[in-house]
Amino acid sequence: MYFYTMFEKVQTILAKQLRVAAEKITPESKIMKDLGADSLDILQLLMRIEDQYGIVIPDQALAKFDTVGDVVTYLEKQEVKL
Repeated sequence: MYFYTMFEKVQTILAKQLRVAAEKITPESKIMKDLGADSLDILQLLMRIEDQYGIVIPDQALAKFDTVGDVVTYLEKQEVKL
């Protein structure tokens, strides 16, 4: 249940930022390949998450984010609260 709540939040942020229909974004969606994001888009996404949740995402974690699910899993491991 928590995964989907966090997923929905990340999905909403990505949909607005990338101007993609939210229903096209799944946990398996590759952020760059499937959603058309570039490195700046990913950086902006992470900055928005950092600001919204008061966390800091290290650069080495950023390099591991390939799919939307990767971002959600990372946030869950950091115990980010909505």
